[in-house]
Amino acid sequence: MKLNRSFIVSLVLLIIVAALYRVIPSRPWGFAPHIAMAIFGGAVIRDRKWAFALPVFSMFLSDALYQVLYVNGLSSIPGFYEGQVTNYLMFAGLTLVGFAIRKVSVANVALASLAAPVLYFLVSNFAVWVSGGGFNRPRTMSGLLQCYADGLPFFQGSLMATVFFSAVLFGAYYVVQQKQENKAIA
Repeated sequence: MKLNRSFIVSLVLLIIVAALYRVIPSRPWGFAPHIAMAIFGGAVIRDRKWAFALPVFSMFLSDALYQVLYVNGLSSIPGFYEGQVTNYLMFAGLTLVGFAIRKVSVANVALASLAAPVLYFLVSNFAVWVSGGGFNRPRTMSGLLQCYADGLPFFQGSLMATVFFSAVLFGAYYVVQQKQENKAIA
């Protein structure tokens, strides 16, 4: 995909909309578009810097919004916290799942939409357990399993959101591609 002006404007709008969506207080736990954005960026954006930047910029913007709300007493969730760089690296890493999509198809996108949240769930909860974060579960096999159980409500939302937002992003991309092809033929 070429990085023309309309594409860059679309990316900026996507980043802003995703960031604003993430700070909506009544959304289900873990139901956010960022994993789908990472898959989409990896699969569609040929400039790897932009592909990695898409989910990370959006996460950073939403974290900044959370921080403003937190500082002003409007949210109990801080935007910036210890270990956050690790979270950004994990989201950027999910872009690699998108890179693995050689041909964008319903089956490949569906597989990536299931694999990426599972990967994030396993790695992020392991990182929480190792660092003693969350509920500070003991560093035993039982503690690790408890840590994974603690993350299940987030995982469910993450899985549903990734499937939903992947369908939206890749579906919109398909429609735009078809319109461009039809213009080229006409």
